[in-house]
Amino acid sequence: MKNFMTKFLAFSCLALLVLASCKKDEVRTVAQPATGGALTASTTTPALSKSNLMETAITVTATTQNYGYTSAATNSLQIAVKGTAFASPTEVALATGALSKSYTVKDFNNLLLSLNLPSGKPAQLEMRVKSSLSATATEGTVYSNVVTVTATPFALVSYIYVPGAYQGWNPPTADSLQSANGNGVYTGIINFTPGNTGFKITPQKKWDVAYGDAGGGKISTSGANFASPGAGQYQITVDLNANTYTIEPVAVYYSIIGDATAGGWGSDTDMKYNNGTNIWEITASLASTGQFKVRKNHDWGTSYGVPKAGADGATLAKSDADNIPVASTGTYKFTFVLKGADDAKAAYTLVKQ
Repeated sequence: MKNFMTKFLAFSCLALLVLASCKKDEVRTVAQPATGGALTASTTTPALSKSNLMETAITVTATTQNYGYTSAATNSLQIAVKGTAFASPTEVALATGALSKSYTVKDFNNLLLSLNLPSGKPAQLEMRVKSSLSATATEGTVYSNVVTVTATPFALVSYIYVPGAYQGWNPPTADSLQSANGNGVYTGIINFTPGNTGFKITPQKKWDVAYGDAGGGKISTSGANFASPGAGQYQITVDLNANTYTIEPVAVYYSIIGDATAGGWGSDTDMKYNNGTNIWEITASLASTGQFKVRKNHDWGTSYGVPKAGADGATLAKSDADNIPVASTGTYKFTFVLKGADDAKAAYTLVKQ
């Protein structure tokens, strides 16, 4: 019996040794510090001008980020004004697997203007690629190096038009809405006459393409006529990127009043805001036997007339000023534009037609 137990114990020990020697080492993946890709630009001084709007201004390209293992990261291009430390960057998503982005002159110019950079002055942007393993988590987010780009944006004014009942539904003579930087958002003031509130929006001064009211603040080429809430001056804003529009009463407007006008001192004659020149203007019959002034919002709280002293024939003074004289009876074009930060003065012209 003793001999049997000895042999059993010896066999058990041998089995344990065999099992121990056959155990396979565990394969482990060791996380490595993540690093961003290397970003380069086709140029760091893109030339921007109206003459080459559709040419490529700049292309930025990054190499693949390194997480130490195969990963499917989400990539985006971050753009910020130099010196802001990417506190509130403009972020452009890059297509899956893409680490490159190209901008035309028009699009890059609009990008600079959207960052509130002044036109005509050199500006510096910083660009980098952000790579993330998750759209929500900050862990696993890495950045490329930063590339600095210097460019001078230009003002790219563009227009759309507002033919309607107020002007006889005639596109060639329709008032315009202006986009100061050509970014697809247009705004302007339209003076609707009583009973003539219908209108459309056209990209050109013809009926080839016309936008109407699609409901819910939307516009479409199959929409019905728009309609202002009533007669008077209304601010219209059209966003052709989102196909939306708004219309609301103008907060500030100007008129002429006086015994030189048809309404006399008891009734204002509203001026029209020229959305192309950003100047208030009116063409009206004026009498040399009278005089007139300019009023803000039909109220004597703010008015403009000829300065009591130092008149130069081209400037109006605010409030305590003399009336504007009319040299001879006839039809005149009168223009008015505010000057100075406090609107204390205004430039004007009064030209007989």
